[in-house]
Amino acid sequence: MRRSLSISVIATIIISAAALAASLAAGWAPKLGLDLAGGISIVYAPAHPTTTGKLHEAVDIIRNRANALGVSGANVTTQGSDVVVQMPGVSDPEQVIHTIGETAQLLFRPVLCAAPPYSPPPKGAATKASSKPLPTSCPAANAYTAANLNVNTATGNYSPPPPDQALASYPTTKPSQDVKNKPVLLPVPGSGTGGERYLLGPAQLTGTAIASATPQINPSTGTWFVAFTLTSKGSPEWDKMAKANFHQLVAADLDGKITSAPIIQATQSSFSSFGGRGEITGNFTHATASNLALVLNYGALPVQLNRLSTETVSPTLGKSSLKAGLIAGLVGLALVMAYTIFYYRGLGVVVVLGLATTAALLWVIISLLGRVEGLTLDLSGVTGLIVSVGITVDSYVVYFERLKDEVRAGRSVRSSVDKGFKRAYRTIIAADAVSFLGALILWLLSIGAVRGFAFFLGLSTLLDVATAYFFTRPLVIILGRSELFTKARWIGVGRGLVADTGGIA
Repeated sequence: MRRSLSISVIATIIISAAALAASLAAGWAPKLGLDLAGGISIVYAPAHPTTTGKLHEAVDIIRNRANALGVSGANVTTQGSDVVVQMPGVSDPEQVIHTIGETAQLLFRPVLCAAPPYSPPPKGAATKASSKPLPTSCPAANAYTAANLNVNTATGNYSPPPPDQALASYPTTKPSQDVKNKPVLLPVPGSGTGGERYLLGPAQLTGTAIASATPQINPSTGTWFVAFTLTSKGSPEWDKMAKANFHQLVAADLDGKITSAPIIQATQSSFSSFGGRGEITGNFTHATASNLALVLNYGALPVQLNRLSTETVSPTLGKSSLKAGLIAGLVGLALVMAYTIFYYRGLGVVVVLGLATTAALLWVIISLLGRVEGLTLDLSGVTGLIVSVGITVDSYVVYFERLKDEVRAGRSVRSSVDKGFKRAYRTIIAADAVSFLGALILWLLSIGAVRGFAFFLGLSTLLDVATAYFFTRPLVIILGRSELFTKARWIGVGRGLVADTGGIA
C-alpha cells in the first residue's frame, strides 16, 4: 500500500517536471493573446443580409487564411452578424488585413472591348447616364474595340450600344456590383481607376474550378505569376471557355479588379491535356502573388465583408498588461502559500508542492494547445487561472478540515488521513463539478474574452480533480504515517491539525 502511494506521488512529480523540461527545451510557451502580445483587432460586417451558415463558413475561411499567413493564435469569431478577427503579434497589419478580408471571388470574363477613361457626366445628367444598362458588346467600328488590341471581337446579334461618351460615363464597378452573370466595366491592369477600362462580359468560369495555386517566378524575366491546377470538373469547363474565346482576351476578375487579361492561345484550347494546369500573370510581386495563391487555395468568402473598425494594440501596452497580471498572480499565490504553511504547518508544504505540480502541468497543456490548436492566453485567461488557484486551495482546505474533524474525534493522524480523504473527496468532486458546469455554461453562451476566462477556469478545475486524487491524497497519507511530520515541534502535521484546540495528535 505504502509503495503504491509513493509511486503515485513520485510519478506525478516526474511527469510534471519532465513535461515542463521538455516543453522549455523545445521552446514551447503559451501563445499570448492580443491584449498581452499586441496586434490588431478587426470587425467586419456583411455587405448584404446573409445566413448563419455562410457567416460560419466565412469564419472558417478567414481563420485558414490567417493560419496560412503564419499569424500565430489568430482568433476569428462571430458577434451577432459581425465577424471579429483578433491577430496578436502582427508585424505587417495592412498586408494581413487585405489578404484575410478580401472576398477573393475570381471570375474569368471575356474582354468585349476597351473603353476610354471615366469622366464624370455634366451636372443634372448623372442620374440619367448612370441609369443606362451596360452594353453587351462593342461594334467593330468603335474606336475602342478589341480589334485594336489584335484580338477578334465576339460575334452575334447585339443591340446597338450607347455612344462612346455615354460608355465613358459609367464609373468603375465596385466589388459589391461585380455580379458574375452581368457585364462589368473595370480598369485595365496597371492603368489605375482613372485610366483606360475593359468592358467584360458575363463570367464563363469561376474560381471554384481551381484546385490549388502556388506563387512562382519566371527565371528568364524575373516576374512573379500564380500557377494553378484545375479540379477534375473545372478542367473541361476551362476547355469550353478556351474554345469559345480562342485568340481573344479573357480577364481574371478578382473582387472587381483585373489581375491579368491574357490572350487565349492554341495550347490553352486543350487545357485538360496539359494536366489541367494554368497561369495567372500580371504585375505581381512575391507578396501579391503569394496572397492571391493563398486566397485561391482556401476559396472565396461566401459573403462580401465590409470592414467596420480596426483597433491596434501596441506590444508595449500588452507587456504592461502581462506584467500586471503576473504580479497580481504571484502576490496572490505567495499570500496563499504563506497562510497555508502558517495555519496547517507541514500540510502547507503539500499545498506548495501541489500548486507547483499543477502550474507545471498547466504550462505544458496550454503550450501544447497553443502549438496544436492555436489556443491563446489573454488577460481574461490569466484571470481565470488566478481564480482557479483559489478553487485548488479550497480542495486542500476541505481535506485538511476533514482531517481536523477526525483528530478532534480522538483518532490519530495516521488513521484519519485515508478515511478523511474519502469523505472530503466527495465534497471536492461536488464543488469542482459546480465550478466546471459554470465555466462550461459561460464558454457555450458567451463570446470574446469571457470565453477565454471560462476555458482556463474549466481546464484548471478538471486538473484539480486529478491532482487531488493522484497527488494530494497519497502524499498526505505518507506524511501522516511518519512521526517526523506528525510530531515535529514546528512543522508537525498533527500540530497543524489541532493547533486551535491546544492538543497534539
